[in-house]
Amino acid sequence: MNRKPLFSFETFVFLFFLIIFFWIFTSTMGSANFFKTLMSTAHDLLLNTVFFIMAVAVLTGAFAALLNEFGVIYWIHLLLDKLMKPLYNLPGIAAMGILSTYFSDNPAIIALAKDKSFISHFEKWQEPLLCNLGTAFGMGMIVSTFFIAQGGRAGVNLVPAVIVGNIATIIGSIVSVRLFSIWTKKKLGSVHKEVENVNLKHREIREGNAFERFLEAMLDGGKTGVDIGIGIIPGVLIISTLVMMLTFGPKDNSVGYQGLAYEGIALFDKIGKYLFWPLKILFGFDSPQLIAFPITCLGSTGAALALVPRFMEHGLIKPSDVAVFTAIGMTWSGYLSTHVGMMDALGYRYLTSKAILSHTIGGIVAGFSANLMYNLFIHI
Repeated sequence: MNRKPLFSFETFVFLFFLIIFFWIFTSTMGSANFFKTLMSTAHDLLLNTVFFIMAVAVLTGAFAALLNEFGVIYWIHLLLDKLMKPLYNLPGIAAMGILSTYFSDNPAIIALAKDKSFISHFEKWQEPLLCNLGTAFGMGMIVSTFFIAQGGRAGVNLVPAVIVGNIATIIGSIVSVRLFSIWTKKKLGSVHKEVENVNLKHREIREGNAFERFLEAMLDGGKTGVDIGIGIIPGVLIISTLVMMLTFGPKDNSVGYQGLAYEGIALFDKIGKYLFWPLKILFGFDSPQLIAFPITCLGSTGAALALVPRFMEHGLIKPSDVAVFTAIGMTWSGYLSTHVGMMDALGYRYLTSKAILSHTIGGIVAGFSANLMYNLFIHI
């Protein structure tokens, strides 16, 4: 751990910005309403959003574990094997990285990368690409299931929009990985490494008969979902609460601030108006408030998902927005908060800035592709 003096210049800089932060809110809302709204919003997000996402994560985790236990994931891997080289310029076994993160979260690909039998299939310049590849599909199953469930709540069929979003994610991931590979080839292209081309012949399974394996896999997968659900609590309660209070204004303008959950200063609404036309062209957003979703995805997809029920309640979201949200939510999936750690774990920290830049572009391309494809889809 690094050391610093007890007091330094950054101490006073932090205090300055902290005072400015509180002043912006309290001067608009009043201090009592600000703190009441802060606590009420966090409490409501915990009860009505976090536990819903956790329930989705538990069910999808159990489903994913069953697919893995009975070999379905390996069968899907074989189907994807021949596509990895032309699409990503990666060995076929990289498809396992996509599947592992799609059914769980970004860091799942790090566990694979630490497996010598897996990483031995990659050339040196291909190894850092696993970070962007895995991140592009992180929490994919959870994001997709969440939006489909939201459609069920609202009585709207969002399955086509979610499918389009998944396809757009593939496009964004290709852009991200291919762009990043330009820099990795320059840095590592000349580094020689023996690459194995042996196909996997066997898979590990749990002990016991089929029924016992079924139960154990299902429960273990559910526990993984609980871990994911617990893991997103800080992001949702801290980031989403702040974003909500920057997005929405008072519930009733004629009454003013009442200290209710989800009231705020509507800063994103004001900023979004200046960025409205770029957002409209790229993502097809009709409301400037929707800028909050992609911004939140930079740090936490779980926190971004927490914004959706409120957007739907205010009638701000249309199906094409769900396609864009699905694509951006999966592709970015909180990459600013995970990329540094993942690149460090892979041993390529010095390439982190290039990985982030290429992934930023990949996410924008994914969102734009989703908007374009969905609008073409509904006119066919």
